[in-house]
Amino acid sequence: MTEREKGEGALLARISLDQWRCLVAVVEVGGYAQAAERLHKSQSSVSYAIQKLESVLGMKAFSIEGRKAVLTPAGQMLYSRARLLLEDAAGLERAARKASAGWESEIGIAVEVLFPTWLLLDCLNQFGLESPQTRVELYETVLGGAPEALRRGQVELAISPRIPPGFNGELLARQVRIIPVAHPDHPLHQLGREVTIRDLRQHRHLVVRDSGSQRDRNTTTVEVAQRWTLTNMATSIGAACRGYGFAWLPEEKIRQELADGILKPLPLRGGNERYVQMYLIFADRESPGPGALRLAEIIRTEMTAICGKLHGEGGCG
Repeated sequence: MTEREKGEGALLARISLDQWRCLVAVVEVGGYAQAAERLHKSQSSVSYAIQKLESVLGMKAFSIEGRKAVLTPAGQMLYSRARLLLEDAAGLERAARKASAGWESEIGIAVEVLFPTWLLLDCLNQFGLESPQTRVELYETVLGGAPEALRRGQVELAISPRIPPGFNGELLARQVRIIPVAHPDHPLHQLGREVTIRDLRQHRHLVVRDSGSQRDRNTTTVEVAQRWTLTNMATSIGAACRGYGFAWLPEEKIRQELADGILKPLPLRGGNERYVQMYLIFADRESPGPGALRLAEIIRTEMTAICGKLHGEGGCG
C-alpha cells in the first residue's frame, strides 16, 4: 500500500458509516427531507452529517440548484465509493451473524409482487416446517424495490425481474403471464371488436407504483391521459373489479376474479398477453447462509414441479 493510499484510508476511517448512509440516501431519494424520512432521522441531523463529511474531506459533495441538492463531480465519486463501502459493511454483518449462529436466525427475502402469492406462501410454509426457529422478513416489492433491498443489505434473497448491477441472477423455471383486463361492463368490452392501443388511450389505466426509492416513472405499458398510480396490487385489482379502469395484471393473481366473471381479458389487437421472467438472486454471491440456500432450493424445486405439471398443458407460461 502506498503512502497516499494509507492517507486516504485514514481519512475515510474518520467518517462514520452513518454519515456515508446519509450521503447515499440523499442521492438516491433526491433530497435531505426524503433522506431523513428514509433513515428515520431529523432533516437537521442528515444535513449535519453531510456537512461534517464535507468538512473532514475538504470537498463539497453537493451543490444546491434551486431547491434540489445536486452531486458535484467529487460527490459522484464519493457516492460510488460509499455504496460499495456500505455493501461491504452489510456483507460483513451478515457473515458475522452466520458465523455466530450457524443457521440464520432471520432471513430477509424481497419478492416481486407479480410472483404468485400462493406459491410463495407454500414455499415459506415448507421452509417454516423445516426451520421453525428461523424468522422470515418478507418484502413485497415492485420493479426496483427488490434490487434496492439487495443493494442496501436488507435481504439475503430476492425474486425479481431485474438483476441489479454487481449481482448474478438464476433464471427461474416459470414465467409470469400478464394480461390486460377490465370489468365486463367497462366501455372497452362494449366495442364489439378487438381493442386497439388507441382505444386504451381513451380510458383510465391502473398502474402499481415502483416500490424502489429511485422510481421508474415510465413503467406504464400504454401512454394515456388518465391514470391512477396505486401503491399495491390488491388496490389495482379492486379498482379494476369496480370498473374504474383497465390494468395489466398477473393471471395468477386474478384467477378467482376471472372465474367469477368480475374481470374479463381484453381482446387486444396484436396480442393480449405478456410474459415476465423472474430471477432468483442472492445478496451474498460468494457464501450465502444455509437457511437462504435451503429456501432458494425449495422455491426452485416447487417451480420446477409446477412446470412439470403444466408441461402437458402447453408449458410454464
